[in-house]
Amino acid sequence: MFFGEFEYRIDSKGRVPLPPRFRGDLKAGVVLSPGVEKCIAIYPVAEWQKIATTLTAGPLTPSKLRRLNRAIFATAFSVELDGQGRVALPVALREHASIKSDVVIAGVNNYLELWSKEQWQTEKATSQEQAWQIIESLERRQGEQT
Repeated sequence: MFFGEFEYRIDSKGRVPLPPRFRGDLKAGVVLSPGVEKCIAIYPVAEWQKIATTLTAGPLTPSKLRRLNRAIFATAFSVELDGQGRVALPVALREHASIKSDVVIAGVNNYLELWSKEQWQTEKATSQEQAWQIIESLERRQGEQT
């Protein structure tokens, strides 16, 4: 499980360190993918394989499945951690996430997200505000079911 937030700075070669506490879980490498929001998703290889299995077994028509696979897999990058626990961020992903220098890596349960520091501040505030609303709606639903 990945949790917490960690601030880093991209070096001149486009590399960023991953949090030391997670490096053991990521030693087999990671898959970097554009996040749905303007971030970079960092998946352990095993988690990425689960996504691939789910997508290929889904109830989609062949044409929709092809489009979905193109959108997800063609824009992903398999990356190894270097000896110092860093990953090189492809330019296309840095552009997608508007990442220049200062970044935040956020643990989001079964994967990590890498954000520009500025965009993370906005997303974090919005997520925290909406999280309480979502929790309250879940509590109401559970109360109705009992």
